[in-house]
Amino acid sequence: MSAPSYTLRYFPVSGLAEATRLMLTAANVEWTEEHPEWPAAKPDQPFGRLPVLVEKSADGGADFVISESGTIERYIARQHGFLPADPKQAALQEQLHDRLIDVSIAFYVQAFASPEKKEEKKADFENILARFIKVQTATLEQNGNTGYLFGDSFSYADAVSYGIFKSLLIGAVKYQADISDFVKSKLTPAIIKNLTTTEASPALKAHTEKADSVTAVLLA
Repeated sequence: MSAPSYTLRYFPVSGLAEATRLMLTAANVEWTEEHPEWPAAKPDQPFGRLPVLVEKSADGGADFVISESGTIERYIARQHGFLPADPKQAALQEQLHDRLIDVSIAFYVQAFASPEKKEEKKADFENILARFIKVQTATLEQNGNTGYLFGDSFSYADAVSYGIFKSLLIGAVKYQADISDFVKSKLTPAIIKNLTTTEASPALKAHTEKADSVTAVLLA
């Protein structure tokens, strides 16, 4: 039976779809990306938002359609071996995802905070980022500083980490001009190695070579 193909619907930015793009590329499956007209296409999505993943059936059956970035990521990760089968080992990777989402949310909360709440929310973001960086650095060091978060190859955790940090280092500057320099100043050598190792992976070349470069930002 031939393998399924995929269509990823999202905006033409890294955002909530970058980890999925990386895993689809690394899986070497057939996939395309659509950028729906927005908000005209909003009523056509399962929950009225993006990203959306459409899996085209290989046998001509009904398409499988799911929404929500975390759900899409975990589905692709499990389907193509980027999450371990052992539930405890998988949970270790998934908790990093959830903590990274907290970092992302905290950034946007402070970026759009009212003037009287700005400093408080900025401090919250900086504290959450600092705690995450401490945990992620320890995880990388426990794995032998191989450049990967777990084991000796690209995994779900690497994809999610790269996607979130790419958003903070590149995409978020349109909301806060100094964010890239601030985040870069907080990254440890272990995390920088993880991001550059991910971007340099031959399995991801088809995507990373045509996208904005995190490595270029880190080395600037």
